[in-house]
Amino acid sequence: MQYPICIEWGDKHTATGIQIPDIPGAATAGDTFEDAYRAAVEVAHLMLEQIMNNGEEIPLPTSAAAHRANPEFAHMGWGLLDIDITPYLGHVEKINVTLPGKVIQRIDRFVREHNVKSRSSFLAEAALEKLNR
Repeated sequence: MQYPICIEWGDKHTATGIQIPDIPGAATAGDTFEDAYRAAVEVAHLMLEQIMNNGEEIPLPTSAAAHRANPEFAHMGWGLLDIDITPYLGHVEKINVTLPGKVIQRIDRFVREHNVKSRSSFLAEAALEKLNR
């Protein structure tokens, strides 16, 4: 899943800060953007694990446009953080799904071209996006 991140750019005197508005409490900083980004990935996983351990629903990403309307994020830069949330969604179950061959071919092509982990990951993410609407 791609979560919007808001970026508060630093300079030689201040760190670069990153917040993940869809994940409560997910905020971090680093001396460089790259350090802040790596820290944001780590904090996202920590917060999602905490949410899961509390038995709460894993928050799904909303659009950056929705967050940009929030005055709290005015004048910040924006980006996307790719997070695999499947480890936080419960026990993996195997199911048998029947799909038309052309659909499977398109899914497999998308998986290859976009470095998606697997066909199953693609289908899970697509289902979550549909359910989130």
